[in-house]
Amino acid sequence: MPVPRLMSWPRVALAAFLVCLSIAPTTISAADADDAKLKLLIIDGQNNHTAWPKTTAMMRDFYEASGRFTVDVNRSKFTWKGGKLLEEYPLDDGNEYQDLPEPKPDPDFKPDFAAYDVVVSNFGWKAAPWPEETQQALEKFVANGGGLVIVHAADNSFGNWLEFNRMIGLGGWDGRNEKSGPYVYVNEQGDVVRDMTPGGGGSHGPQHEYQIVVRDADHPITRGMPRAWLHVQDELYQKLRGPAENMHILATAYADPKYRGTGRHEPMIMTIHYGDGRVFHTPMGHDDKSFACTGFITTMLRGTEWAATGDVTLTDIPEDFPGPYESRKR
Repeated sequence: MPVPRLMSWPRVALAAFLVCLSIAPTTISAADADDAKLKLLIIDGQNNHTAWPKTTAMMRDFYEASGRFTVDVNRSKFTWKGGKLLEEYPLDDGNEYQDLPEPKPDPDFKPDFAAYDVVVSNFGWKAAPWPEETQQALEKFVANGGGLVIVHAADNSFGNWLEFNRMIGLGGWDGRNEKSGPYVYVNEQGDVVRDMTPGGGGSHGPQHEYQIVVRDADHPITRGMPRAWLHVQDELYQKLRGPAENMHILATAYADPKYRGTGRHEPMIMTIHYGDGRVFHTPMGHDDKSFACTGFITTMLRGTEWAATGDVTLTDIPEDFPGPYESRKR
């Protein structure tokens, strides 16, 4: 009976090495997966739109579900208009928060913006001023190449903060007027109009569905979208005004006079360059109903990735993306 041949030590070592090779890539890929994702920070705490704790949670969910982002939330310890939704959508971060009847400055609100690729603001009208140190930190973060996302009432915030207004391009309410910069809209000929007529910044009529019309189909954020798609019921911001420096309008919505609109094509998707950084700004997103629109979610994902990197890899248009006459939501 032949004696079985024993595997030599070199062969044992080789076999072990090959086993390690077969395992290592999977292990490394899993360990490095989060490092490959973009680091995103949502900031919130004070917003006149009472759905804000839920819309922050909705953003966190759809950003994480995309597989492109890791998400943290930094909330001011003094909150406003959070109500019961703060209990329904808690951060569970170990911090204590006080929901107050009026906005109050939080001297300890000092997020580490530099630790992230992109910051998403879910603050709103009447948000209390940040510490000077925090304002300067955001300015530096964006100017040095960071990304910033402004959604809906975030453009109501901080009307007296000059550099914030330069970052967001256009804003409304909170004392904004002709001194803040021009009204900006698109006329019937498709030309961008900068209108220095005196008057307050920001208004809207009753919520309704409205068409988003893509004006630049070649930009990474809007590439592949239908020329027009129907957004779900939402506020249509109009008469926004501001410095509008280095600002590009990617899409508009017609503010129909039958909904107390201006009769103008108002900016709905915008990009702004500030220093070496990029800002994505959409006035859409009044509450959880509008946040459920597939078109809105797709726009937010693409716009946020663009703000972080200058490009978009989330190029697929979902099958449930709205058409020109039918809104779609999730």
